[in-house]
Amino acid sequence: MRWIFSSRSALLPGRGGAGRRSRRFAPWTELRARIDRRYRSWLDHRLPEVIACRLENRRLFIFPSAAGGLFGMLLVVLWLTATNFENNLIFGLTFLLAGLFVVAIFHTYANLHGIEVGPLRAGTGFAGATVEVVVELRNPGRRRRERICLGFAAGDPRILDLAPGASHSLRLPVAAARRGWLHPGRLKVESTHPLGLLRVWSQLRLPGRALIYPQPQPGPPPAALCPSTTSEGAESTVAGREDFAALAPYRDGESRARIAWKQYARELGLHAKQFTDPVDHRIWLDWHDFPGLDAETRLSRLCGAALAADAAQWRYGLRLPGLTLDPAGGRAHRDRVLRALALFGLPDAEPR
Repeated sequence: MRWIFSSRSALLPGRGGAGRRSRRFAPWTELRARIDRRYRSWLDHRLPEVIACRLENRRLFIFPSAAGGLFGMLLVVLWLTATNFENNLIFGLTFLLAGLFVVAIFHTYANLHGIEVGPLRAGTGFAGATVEVVVELRNPGRRRRERICLGFAAGDPRILDLAPGASHSLRLPVAAARRGWLHPGRLKVESTHPLGLLRVWSQLRLPGRALIYPQPQPGPPPAALCPSTTSEGAESTVAGREDFAALAPYRDGESRARIAWKQYARELGLHAKQFTDPVDHRIWLDWHDFPGLDAETRLSRLCGAALAADAAQWRYGLRLPGLTLDPAGGRAHRDRVLRALALFGLPDAEPR
């Protein structure tokens, strides 16, 4: 009976069995993490950060691909078969395929050697989407480079061909998980052309980063997201009853209280006074307009409100804890507001 209960506890999730399995694989996980750290440290030492570079001997590595590994096993099997049966035809085929493999090493390596990779140009984007990073490539040689694959770890790779002397601007998508500065990481350049038996590659660390804004979250606008009717800083006027605007010919049905009796006494005709009320299209996007929400949700709501105000061509300002941007309009002001929202509360935010 004791054995039955101990077996059940080992099989149930969250009990002794899962704990034993996690402890069993813990050394392997730690070893893998240690190897990964050592590899990254070696890579940083071997391939330091550069603004632009040329792919040469020190920066290129070549190894057999998966197909190349199978091809090597085939050569071993053919050689053992030829040795066992003393078959000269199989020997000849083995040496022919081995020579083809050696020639493929030089052609695969030459497909990337000499290519110039320019600096990164990263734009802006919103969290939860992708941002494009532009990479400049140039082929200064006289041979065509084919099937060059480029990409970042957080995005899908792109494949292109480069004609002799050609330059190309390649847009690489990178997934943006959260707001703030996005460092795309190392750019991986590789090729298996022409036979796919070998893979020549390099991982370049180019300076460049993208600014990621908070994810715009739709929702009911805050109370401040409405044009106010105050005379201070008025942008336009509407018909009203506060400020005198002009005289207009009197029309039947208008209030007699608006008749300009002085002009009528001077025999200038019957006129009515026209009044206007000033309208201020300035609004404030305030951190405290969204009570009860966490910081990231507030920033997302403020981002959505800023985009809505910019689309309506209103003058709007931003109030964050420790930061105030006066109401303004235009693309430059929108970028300042979105930048403030993207870097709010982050340790690597730069002073403006």
